[in-house]
Amino acid sequence: MSATPAGLPGTIYVSTRDIALDDLTRYPGNPRRGDVEAIRTSIRRYGQYRSLVVRDTGDALVVLAGNHTSDALRAEGHTTARCEVLTCDDDTARRINLADNKLAELGYYDEEDLAAMLAALDGDLDGTGWSQQEVARLLTDELPAGFPAFDESIAEALNPTTHTCPQCGHTFTNAEAGK
Repeated sequence: MSATPAGLPGTIYVSTRDIALDDLTRYPGNPRRGDVEAIRTSIRRYGQYRSLVVRDTGDALVVLAGNHTSDALRAEGHTTARCEVLTCDDDTARRINLADNKLAELGYYDEEDLAAMLAALDGDLDGTGWSQQEVARLLTDELPAGFPAFDESIAEALNPTTHTCPQCGHTFTNAEAGK
């Protein structure tokens, strides 16, 4: 397989292959702390369904994306991991690591679609990372114990329709404040 541009300037896709976990190095200073136990549960149920992204520096194979999956594979007794191997400079490696850590959390769920998908699992959530409590919250309108029901008096207390300036005493409404 020949090396091809990876879509990032100066980044070359080298190959996809299984690599011994002992040959992989964690990204130094990776700021993300993953839930390795949850990933282990998923691996036990589904295996490794996504490749690690690994930078070949010429001296080492460094995991840019998938450090916690690598940890979980090791903990589960796996000896290899499927890896997308690329070459790039230090700055691009740092940017890939940061992007991988941040971009997924910027997304959001359509709660209606999510509830439908979770309901279709008939309570078998093993390996999904979802808890029964989270699913119950999505599938019911019940509030957690001790959580007050919403009413207009709570909204008014949090966001009153009139305000008084603490310095001059002038009173104004929300509509005036927004101008």
